[in-house]
Amino acid sequence: MKADRRGAGALLATGALLLTGCASMPSGGEVKRVDPPQRAEADSQVRVFGVSPQKGEQPRQIVRGFLEATTSDEANFDTARQYLTEEEGKRWDPFARTTVVSGGPDVPPAGVRADSDGDAYSVEVTGEQIAEVDGKNAYAPGESAYLERFRLIRVDGEWRISQLPDGLVLGESDFQRIYRSVNTYYFANLGPEASAVPGGRNVLVADPVYLRRRIDPVTETVKALLNGPTDWLKPVASSAFPSGVRLAPGQQRLSFDDSGTLTTRLTLPGKGERPRVDKRQCDRMAAQLLHTVDHQSSTRVNGVTLADQDGGKLCQQSRDEAQTYAPGLLNGQAAKQYFVDGSRRLVALSEDQDVAVPVEGPFGKGALELRSVAVSRDEVTGAGVSLDGRSLYVAPLSIDVPFDASVLTSQGKKADDRLTAPSWDGLGDLWVADRDPDRSRLLRLRDGEEKPETVAVPGLGSGRIEALRVAADGVRIALLIQDGERTTLQLGRIERANSPKGEPTATVTDLRPVAPQLENVVAASWAGGSRLVVVGKESGGVQQLRVMSTDGSAGVPPTLPGVNNVKGIAASEDEDKPLLADSEEGIVRLPRDANWQEVTDTGSAPVYPG
Repeated sequence: MKADRRGAGALLATGALLLTGCASMPSGGEVKRVDPPQRAEADSQVRVFGVSPQKGEQPRQIVRGFLEATTSDEANFDTARQYLTEEEGKRWDPFARTTVVSGGPDVPPAGVRADSDGDAYSVEVTGEQIAEVDGKNAYAPGESAYLERFRLIRVDGEWRISQLPDGLVLGESDFQRIYRSVNTYYFANLGPEASAVPGGRNVLVADPVYLRRRIDPVTETVKALLNGPTDWLKPVASSAFPSGVRLAPGQQRLSFDDSGTLTTRLTLPGKGERPRVDKRQCDRMAAQLLHTVDHQSSTRVNGVTLADQDGGKLCQQSRDEAQTYAPGLLNGQAAKQYFVDGSRRLVALSEDQDVAVPVEGPFGKGALELRSVAVSRDEVTGAGVSLDGRSLYVAPLSIDVPFDASVLTSQGKKADDRLTAPSWDGLGDLWVADRDPDRSRLLRLRDGEEKPETVAVPGLGSGRIEALRVAADGVRIALLIQDGERTTLQLGRIERANSPKGEPTATVTDLRPVAPQLENVVAASWAGGSRLVVVGKESGGVQQLRVMSTDGSAGVPPTLPGVNNVKGIAASEDEDKPLLADSEEGIVRLPRDANWQEVTDTGSAPVYPG
């Protein structure tokens, strides 16, 4: 790394400091002692501070210094503002957006141009944009050329930036160092189908946002929650907090008391009024808050108290009481793992078992040779596609009864042009796609029994659904879509309403990429409230197993141990459950913090309930 005075003006490590990458940190600068952060994280021991502008610096140096100062751990970017004129320093909003560029922003010499009189300069900042985080902290991947122009003038003989775009522009490594993904939680809008399951109006959906790691993560997380759902999720999720409610003035930093309770004072801006909420609404607000902040502090969250701006209590909820609204209530227990064995039967495997056994119902008898299966969230009912891909059957898993007639038949001429593997949501509905080129469509069978309903997918265009997995919450669906030579993973919103005849209907809208770097995705599975495990290849690359967030950013961990030629993957929305894969070695299992283990050298179509 070339020596430079900029980037990190101060570093503190608890014990020995080991730097494994350059990021934007220089080799020099003033060293200051800072307090350790509240949350204990391996990379939070290093604090980075900017360096002020030096006398006599030219316009290009000023812009470069400003960009490096924005990578600091200062709450309000005070050092970065020193590179701006006084007026622009007051106007500039660094929180409007964050643009992420590959490698880092560049200030090319050819982009530095003086005005005709030499009293001002225009300086270009360029890069290859790979993502943007908007003002509500929502991440969106997208590749494009980045180009912005900064204007500079002299102030007391020194060059200063007098005009620049709002927001930040960061290299990918700096972005990963400074920001981390946090799940905020909102209630799913299931429309007329909320009554389909107990507690259907209290289903929490994870909405990931990106927040700065070291700038008071608890307070920033609460502020993000109060902002409401991100634009993508908003049509199918809502907040129990009243519109416009904010933290009361004077709450600079939220903290837990000795009992692990977080007290949050709220107000309606501009009115200073006490939020008018009844106990039920307040309990829902408290549950949202507790589950959102639960992983943002090293302190165990034992309860939440909501109060008005003067400290008057609105409601209080303990950790145990908040479990009524806990995320994942529709996931099911995922007590067993399932796959199709070498005899084309459905077999089940518990975590403590080494040998899978056939299920007791008709799917385990071998009378119907199976191509793919799905198990309901309560592990009572199965859905299986025949070996030729033509017919879909639904039957109990533990009652030995003959199969009824198929509930759906495809007219596709080839097996690969017929039915995909099915998937159950947490409301008990069964989803499947028919790949018949003459009539490709997404279908839903309410309760797994009713007549198949065609689900519109605006934006699908010429693409064809090759595989699908529905989230337990019933408002998100992951689709593998083939369009030409590419098969990509897309996430869609499930919007539910009543038809003009009063019948429940569903539409999948606003498809967005989940693994944009992969152009040949072969399998995907939900692996948590906002994570998916994805199997695919980059252009010209080898097969990879990645963890992706639902917003299209890399999950944690970003990659998984490799296994040869994976054709299918199964994960549970309970993140503690092991992975199951259909590989060249057969069915293999990946327990947490371990390596892949062979289950059987024959078998296919691994699934968890869902």
